Amino acid sequence: MKKLLPFLFLLSAPAYADITQKFTTSAQITVDMPYSVTNKLGTTYSISGNNITPSVTSGGSTTAQQIGGLNLGSLTAGVPALIQTDKSVTTAGSAFSLTEAINMGDATPSAVTPSSGIAALPHLSGQTTVGSGGTLGSGAMTSLSSGVHTCSGAFGSGSSCVGSTTVQITID
Repeated sequence: MKKLLPFLFLLSAPAYADITQKFTTSAQITVDMPYSVTNKLGTTYSISGNNITPSVTSGGSTTAQQIGGLNLGSLTAGVPALIQTDKSVTTAGSAFSLTEAINMGDATPSAVTPSSGIAALPHLSGQTTVGSGGTLGSGAMTSLSSGVHTCSGAFGSGSSCVGSTTVQITID
């Protein structure tokens, strides 16, 4: 039996294995800033009718068969000046109709200055969206080596807390 012992060692190959263990822990607290989005309402002008003759008088001369409108060369705080349309009935004594509409747009507001994270916005005719944020409060995050994350305290508006742990074991 002693003579066979060296042959047994030759038949058994040693086992080699690489073991890699990796722990990744991350924690993130995000505080968003306050924001506001305002959309100005644009200026529009329209006129329609029947048995009406339009004209425009400018600089002392009248141009027939023309309608007024918006003078884009004359803006005040982003709002164009209105060019008046003169109207007269084409056939006296006959029925006529006239519809004239104007929506004066919003003037460009001055700079908006936030105070305590909130912006005082101008009153515009278009859409206004306000997002409050920028306050962490007394919120805090704890990450333990066991992979347990805890968000605690009073997080303010516009803040969030995310924690993650990844465990990877590789055997080659």
